Amino acid sequence: QVQLVESGGGLVQAGDSLRLSCAASGRTASIYTMGWFRQVSGKEREFVARISWSGRNTYYADSVKGRATISRDNSKNTVYLQMNSLKPEDTAVYYCAAALWAASSRPTEWPYWGQGTQVTVSL
Repeated sequence: QVQLVESGGGLVQAGDSLRLSCAASGRTASIYTMGWFRQVSGKEREFVARISWSGRNTYYADSVKGRATISRDNSKNTVYLQMNSLKPEDTAVYYCAAALWAASSRPTEWPYWGQGTQVTVSL
């Protein structure tokens, strides 16, 4: 089992930056892909970014490309999501996810999830 705990969410203004963190515990040596998703109440969970074990391969949703950077520190079993130039449409609950394989952007391919952290971007 893998446990994930997110932190770093909050209320910010449009144009601000925010860094989310996700600390993993448990079978961390088996984790291959880590990622971030977000969800607005009443809508489906959507992919934001993912990163491979080595950190060399990163993928972003078009909606955040150029504004977001995902990174990981395997020595700390932590993955980060740096979000810049935040927009009101970035408002959502952000979830960290982990998989023991090369998971894609489909939420159904990710078996491990954190509890989520709220990000609210005001005008």
